Amino acid sequence: MKESLREIWAFLNNDGLRKAMEAVYRGKGTPLQKKIVFGIPALALMFVLIVLFVIGPMSGSSPHTGERGVPVYFTVRPGMSVSEIGKELHERGVIDSETKFWWTAKLNGFENKVKSGTFALETGMSPRNALETLVYGNTVVIRFTIPEGFSVREIAERLEKEGLVSADDFMRRAKTYRPYSYVEEHENVRYAAEGFLFPDTYEINGEFDAARIMEMMAENFDRRLTKEMRERAKTMNLSIYELVTLASLVEKEAYHEEDRPIIAQIFLKRLRLGMPLQADPTVQYLLNEPKEDLLFSDTEIESPYNTYQNVGLPPGPIASPGTASLMAVLHPAATNYLYFVADRNGNNYYATNYADHLALVDRVR
Repeated sequence: MKESLREIWAFLNNDGLRKAMEAVYRGKGTPLQKKIVFGIPALALMFVLIVLFVIGPMSGSSPHTGERGVPVYFTVRPGMSVSEIGKELHERGVIDSETKFWWTAKLNGFENKVKSGTFALETGMSPRNALETLVYGNTVVIRFTIPEGFSVREIAERLEKEGLVSADDFMRRAKTYRPYSYVEEHENVRYAAEGFLFPDTYEINGEFDAARIMEMMAENFDRRLTKEMRERAKTMNLSIYELVTLASLVEKEAYHEEDRPIIAQIFLKRLRLGMPLQADPTVQYLLNEPKEDLLFSDTEIESPYNTYQNVGLPPGPIASPGTASLMAVLHPAATNYLYFVADRNGNNYYATNYADHLALVDRVR
């Protein structure tokens, strides 16, 4: 009995048969297609439909093998056919079979009732539940938040976790995304878009993908970079690219608001003196997983991003700075400090000379 069910299911799952039946249903089938479709014995067809829609999925079907219940935001575009919807839902793991989705839509009269818009679905849904959501459910306004200091990789992982995009797709696009002239092209940069995707809370109402989200975040950054900020950078002899790179270091180093302008001033002073910045976050950026404390061997990693081994700025930003860090670079504090170290709670301690700095390191670490 099980083998017979498998054979029937394989027969029904045949892509050629499904397309032929769809063509006949729309009145566009060839005489041969009509002969094939209407030549199916009625009793066998009825048996198949009973098994499919009354008994449920039979042995031999292809159940969803990934993690179930993972959020997926799916956008139905105007003019999409049931076949196109089923194909995309299957590719994203929402349903386990395009064919079952197609049959469910046809037999329940859902084909022309699916609404356009964005819906909240999840992986491992039955074709019926997915269809009922698309027909009777409400479209959603998607809201997501990207914190200050997130790197491109962290942004991509956050968006994927929330069911919005593929992290790999987002990171691949970020490698070459340069929407504005100030996003300069430099050698050895991991992601061209790094630092220029503004950290904020976003809302999406309508069609979206990784490219659209990246565009939204870059446009937001461009709006936040006011005329006054651009002019101030110019008077400091800083390009926008240098401003954002410096601000990304400040963002990763400062745990408290009052520390931002002090750290910014130390970095600017070191650049003028030709001293290495020795910023731990530039080394952390090279690691697969962050460490609470860097080892001496970590600071010897050969990379243009390693500011222990190289004088000057890294090739580009290492994270997305917020407005506070950008303003700290544009309006640094006036101090004599040249060194700083943070304790386990993120409190920074400053020194004007190396001997005092070493004493602080021994005390707080």
